[in-house]
Amino acid sequence: MAVDNVTPVPAGEQAARMVNLLGCDRAGLESYLDELGERKFRAHQLIKWIHSRRILDFNAMTDLSQALRSRLEACTRLALPELTAEHQARDGVRKWLLQLADGIAVETVYIPGPQRGTLCVSAQAGCPLACSFCATGAGGFNRNLNTWEIVGQLWRVQQILAAEAGTALTNVVFMGMGEPLLNCDNVLPAVNLMLDPSAYNLSRRRVTVSTAGVIPGIARLARESRASLAVSLHATDDALRDQLVPINRSYPLARLLEACREFCALRGGDKPTFEYTLLGNVNDSPAQAQQLLVLLDDLPCKLNLIPFNPYPGARFRPSTAEVTEQFQAILIDGGASVTLRRTRGADIAAACGQLTGRVQPRAKRLQPAPTALP
Repeated sequence: MAVDNVTPVPAGEQAARMVNLLGCDRAGLESYLDELGERKFRAHQLIKWIHSRRILDFNAMTDLSQALRSRLEACTRLALPELTAEHQARDGVRKWLLQLADGIAVETVYIPGPQRGTLCVSAQAGCPLACSFCATGAGGFNRNLNTWEIVGQLWRVQQILAAEAGTALTNVVFMGMGEPLLNCDNVLPAVNLMLDPSAYNLSRRRVTVSTAGVIPGIARLARESRASLAVSLHATDDALRDQLVPINRSYPLARLLEACREFCALRGGDKPTFEYTLLGNVNDSPAQAQQLLVLLDDLPCKLNLIPFNPYPGARFRPSTAEVTEQFQAILIDGGASVTLRRTRGADIAAACGQLTGRVQPRAKRLQPAPTALP
């Protein structure tokens, strides 16, 4: 994507038509500067000012000519989503509500750790996929986020952390609100900026894009990005996955796994991560653990087991500690590379599957089929 000039801003219609440089990756900035008759190396300078130094005043960008600064001031803007609320969990997880220009608000979560700090960003306002165990999908869907609204989450949190001793951001995961690979046109340029050495300089193994199984998006991610892939699996057969993850009706398991194999081939052996949320008495039996081993037998991958995080109105319950331990042991004994995600931030509704933001639904969601699941 070359430029981002879609979302209106309160300053009025003229400001809305101005290019928001916060949403331009290196290729987009080079293209825009070329249109202005400027040399492409100016993109490197702008990226460094905007994202590394977090300077939004063109007059402070002293290695740019005065003429270029004046022109950028007149023709472009540097707009950010507004932070309107912050919550901190007992375990140190922090969640922010970010207000967008059209009144919608999304959530982003920072998860501190001993050797890493992970930011969980949102890619959509709500989610159209209606996965039956996720609060985000239950809240409806409004629209895709623009690139600047995605990058703005990282920019804002970096600004906060820079002022605090002992905190750092090392990883970004697209596991917040929405399905990232239904928004590739905006997500991929955002990923480019996160990986750009002049911007956020994150390692490709430390930026992960998660998907419920959007096959065309997996192909684009493999071809157009260097970020890691995580796939929300949650079931070992189509009948159950159709109920838990309705997009499975469009992209069933056999096709999804083939797309993952093609991802590995295009990426020279990069291993995707498969996420599996354990739902009590639904997908957590020893037989299903064995089926999971068979399903992924010929696919180099990692498995991430996720405890179900309840939310108001949820019709599932978490697996017991004993069942979880048994499920994990079967996978390990079968030779799988398995981690068990520890629930973080649940007391502020910041854990996996609990984000809701403030969304005004306007698009029809994929409705899950009638089900007898608990």
